Amino acid sequence: MPPVKPMLAKSVAKIPPGMQYEAKWDGFRAIVHRDGDQIEIGSRTGKSLSRYFPELVAALKENLPARCVVDGEIVIVHDGRLDFDRLTERIHPAASRVKMLAEKTPASFIAFDLLALGDDALLDTPLTDRRNALVQALSTARPPVHLAPATTDPALAQEWFEQFEGAGLDGVIAKPLDLPYRPDARLMFKIKHERTADVVVAGFRFHKSGPIVGSLLLGLYDDRGGLQHVGVCAAFPMKRRAELVDELEPLRMADPDGHPWAAWAEESAHESARLPGAQSRWTGKKDLSWVPLRPERVCEVAYDHMEGDRFRHTAQFRRWRPDRVPESCTYAQLEEAVRYDLAEVLGEAD
Repeated sequence: MPPVKPMLAKSVAKIPPGMQYEAKWDGFRAIVHRDGDQIEIGSRTGKSLSRYFPELVAALKENLPARCVVDGEIVIVHDGRLDFDRLTERIHPAASRVKMLAEKTPASFIAFDLLALGDDALLDTPLTDRRNALVQALSTARPPVHLAPATTDPALAQEWFEQFEGAGLDGVIAKPLDLPYRPDARLMFKIKHERTADVVVAGFRFHKSGPIVGSLLLGLYDDRGGLQHVGVCAAFPMKRRAELVDELEPLRMADPDGHPWAAWAEESAHESARLPGAQSRWTGKKDLSWVPLRPERVCEVAYDHMEGDRFRHTAQFRRWRPDRVPESCTYAQLEEAVRYDLAEVLGEAD
């Protein structure tokens, strides 16, 4: 019975041998429960996603076995690749808005594990047997419900790792063949892309625990000379967070006038530029205020991939770059993946 939390993965540097390999999808993780006409789509935290994806509720009724629990990912495909921004737009309080987006940008469900079928719970069943049961259960499934491609060939997994990024995927997941399903446990392995970029530090947010740095706000200059907010880096030891407050003190601006992101609190300003502080439907009433800094310091960060014109995930601080001037930190330095059609990815499951 819902809610059930999904099994998770821990990061490793290389693809390990002797496992089952799948693409790492960049969407909303979802555990789907079906019992006849009842469908419940649970998020990674256990909250229901059903109301946000009415088109998937109908499709899952048509394509899943009558009684089952399936683990997978909700994605939206646009122009041949995954589009996470369009996916986040679906988390909206207005039912009319959700209905309109369901018609305009319909979602898909990528199934990659089977937790229960009929009267049988499969949590203690080895992965290989669960995969075989999933393949059989979805043998007649049609889009927008898809069976995730999987292989035991590490060479093919390496090809996927190199090629699928062009379709917006996030790397490769490796799963031990005899692995039982353990909710909320990090027993799988994820191999993600990592690149580096030099970025401008133009502000910071305080940590929730007190007057120490919680995250650094990062910027890149676009081809018009505007500094665009591209993400944050936030993983610092507590001692280092306190040191950063003193380190950044000479750059603090008592008055944000003149800062490239001075208009961050004005909702209309976010329509023409990437600014920090845009209200998130996930964070709700979370305090998004920040401390402006003169955009004079450059740091190197590691990132996995871009989502449009921003870092898709939190970047990782690597080092300060006193040898770089802020104006040299532009989008031109970013590496782009060779484009790859998502239809080719899903065709691997055939």
